[in-house]
Amino acid sequence: MSPTASMNHWVDLSFDCLPLRTIGRLDVPIDASPKYQALCERIKHGIDKHGAHNTYYLYKAKCVYHLLNDPNVGLLEFKFEGVVLTDGTDQKTDRADLQVELIRETCDWLTEPIVEWFAGTVNHSVVTEFDRYIEAGDLEAAKQRIEKLQAASDDAGGFVGMYL
Repeated sequence: MSPTASMNHWVDLSFDCLPLRTIGRLDVPIDASPKYQALCERIKHGIDKHGAHNTYYLYKAKCVYHLLNDPNVGLLEFKFEGVVLTDGTDQKTDRADLQVELIRETCDWLTEPIVEWFAGTVNHSVVTEFDRYIEAGDLEAAKQRIEKLQAASDDAGGFVGMYL
């Protein structure tokens, strides 16, 4: 086995996905934590900017680039959050509107222009990965989970806010 065999991903991407069309209420619970209130405000901003049809809010998200075949050197880790927009049939990603921030790196040769370039590359990586997410059926599963949560809340007469 070669030393690079254990590293089978050049880009590691993970995120939670909220279909914006499933949000029935935009009010934030009064007793919500400041962190949760801020997330709700960012989601509301995403809806205001892009609408709720064929839009998905990605959060708790990260993108890691491995630049070398050494797990301890050459890593760039970004956190990101924002909206992904799909075509009218939800079968293809059109674009992503993300807020991206470098949170960790193991590159002693890193310069600001490189960081900016990779931060922009996160959008392209997310578009590619979201297409894979759609193909794997995860988008439909996310929609169904949210719809069940919303139905359960409606049946109970409860207040769930933005259903996160």
